[in-house]
Amino acid sequence: METEGHSSLDDAMLRSHVMESAVIHIYGAGLNPDRPAHKAVGELKAKGWACAPIHPRDAGATIEGFPIRPLLDDGLTPRVVVLFLAPERARGVVRDLIVRLEHDEFPLIWFQRGAEDNQAIEALDAMNAPYVANDCIVEYTGRNNFSCAVEALPQTFCLQTASEDGDGCSVWTVHSSHNAQLSPPTHALEWVGSLDDLAHSQHTIPRYIRSLQIEDESTHALVERLTKPEP
Repeated sequence: METEGHSSLDDAMLRSHVMESAVIHIYGAGLNPDRPAHKAVGELKAKGWACAPIHPRDAGATIEGFPIRPLLDDGLTPRVVVLFLAPERARGVVRDLIVRLEHDEFPLIWFQRGAEDNQAIEALDAMNAPYVANDCIVEYTGRNNFSCAVEALPQTFCLQTASEDGDGCSVWTVHSSHNAQLSPPTHALEWVGSLDDLAHSQHTIPRYIRSLQIEDESTHALVERLTKPEP
């Protein structure tokens, strides 16, 4: 039998946080199809959400068309962060987010069952930050018949890897969450992220890509231009 957890938000605020978030960041979602975090990506996609899996070992591959990130880039402010992690690792993620993000823009932190950490929850309570503990976000959306309230799919994302030729060059590619099926890159992953990540990340590569943008050029047009071979 499903059990509902505890939230620092009332029902209406919690519903708003989840349904009005276009992207759900999922820590612990890697390529192992038997892990709950992996399965959650497909289940949330089916309800209309774009997902941002975070798993250092499997970064650069895809789950259900979404790219796995090695970490959360500086400059990005997620709206919902789901933790499929052991408590001590969940504590580390929460501590990092508290240091990096403005408190008035702090995301909803969702501790999947087994990820709860008392120190992390006490810190969130002290700053009046939103969180859910001892519940499953997939079960929550299912028992309330919720789906994403904003148009999030399909999602375009970019990938840059080191050249297989070993010439010091990089390979820039653009993909869609509709049909991307990527394995971990055989050469160094240099950066991966969505168009929104590209627009806001303070990572060196997105900053350089943005410097190539011409006047009135959209981010999508920019990345498409960069993928076209020179004549």
